[in-house]
Order: sequence, then C-alpha cells, then structure tokens
Amino acid sequence: MTHNVYIYMAIMIGVTYLIRMLPMTLLRKQIKNEFVTSFLYYVPYVTLSVMTFPDIVEATQSPIAGIIAFGIGILAAWKGANMFQVAIISCVVVFISEMVLI
Repeated sequence: MTHNVYIYMAIMIGVTYLIRMLPMTLLRKQIKNEFVTSFLYYVPYVTLSVMTFPDIVEATQSPIAGIIAFGIGILAAWKGANMFQVAIISCVVVFISEMVLI
C-alpha cells in the first residue's frame, strides 16, 4: 500500500499553520490577564525542559549518572554558575559517576 507523502506534508503544514495563525486572528487586543501572560511567558521554558530532560537521563550509560549530573547541574546553576560552567560540571559528574557505577 503506497502512501502519498505530499498529503501527509500538506496536513502537517496546515495544522502547524493553524496553531500559529489562530491566536493572531482571534486575539487582537493585548492580553491583560496576569495569569495568562505569566503562563504564556513560561511555555517555551517548560517545552524545552520536557524535550531535554529525557535525553539527559538516557544519554548516559547509566540513568543514575544522568540524574546525579542533572541534580548537580541544577545546584551549580542555582549558585550562579553560567551555562558553560554548568555544562562542564555536569559532564565531569557524568564521567566520574559512570566510572564509579560501572
């Protein structure tokens, strides 16, 4: 059974376009509700986190090493480390954790 790839692509383009177009056409005024604006502000961060977290845990040989590095990375960021420092610290923690665990 052959499937026409162009039909699937057209449907995908249509759905993606509708998701982006509908808010612009339905919401013409500035959103003044504080809850909605704060919700919309954090949506990109949550989406990025949801897409990234499984890879953090599954990219290592041991998921425990990924979880430990994730925790240490959060602590380093909380203490004021920049993104590069957090990445280096997390990589070192994964390296050491995998040497110890495996």
